[in-house]
Amino acid sequence: MATQSPFSWLSDAADKLRANLPADLPTALMPPPWAVHELQQRAVLFLNHVLMQEPAARERLQRQRGRSVQLHWRGQVFECQFTPAGLLDLVCAGSAAKTPDLVLRVSESSPFALARTVLQGHKPAIRIEGDVQLAAEVNWLIDHVRWDPEEDLARLMGDAPAHTLAHMGRRVVNALRDFVQQPMTPKAPS
Repeated sequence: MATQSPFSWLSDAADKLRANLPADLPTALMPPPWAVHELQQRAVLFLNHVLMQEPAARERLQRQRGRSVQLHWRGQVFECQFTPAGLLDLVCAGSAAKTPDLVLRVSESSPFALARTVLQGHKPAIRIEGDVQLAAEVNWLIDHVRWDPEEDLARLMGDAPAHTLAHMGRRVVNALRDFVQQPMTPKAPS
């Protein structure tokens, strides 16, 4: 006897949502430029927080100071530059007079497919243009630098509660990953 997942309704809802959304959401649904800028600023702050905990990564990035990387996805552009401290600095749109040293273009346009790829632990398809050595450094960062949320939580609430929360978070992420990796079978018409 096959046991049905208690979350099958979530899969059905996701299928219906995917079926009713166009492949490319209209530009009217895009956030305003100020919101995009604020999100990019927050992303740089988070990435710098993670880099501050990795001396080897900062040392590698110090050798790349002044060089810039531009990321393109669905018409959005995120460009950052490496600082002498081995951290990132956001390059604002319009202030970049020089061409970036490395351009990364995410090929997948669907946010659902992109999230699925990342949750499955794979890297999304990216077209690389520019400096190959800088691309190798960025790839090294992606492969070797990890955020340790448990360590950050331990600073706020102590080791034991942080360990418990991190363990619960890992279980939720694993359950979500298992859910995403389940093959989607088409439903027979009722």
